[in-house]
Amino acid sequence: MPRDKAILACTTCQERNYSKTKNKRLHPERVEYRKYCPRCRTHTAHKETK
Repeated sequence: MPRDKAILACTTCQERNYSKTKNKRLHPERVEYRKYCPRCRTHTAHKETK
């Protein structure tokens, strides 16, 4: 199965806010999205964690 769960953590406060599925064939590297962080109360970059 090529899809895998990815947990996204805020780069500022390191809180894990979002989970997402990604296609491992198309994106084998760690993904990064700009999403809203409720702890920081602003849009920040969220990177995939292990």
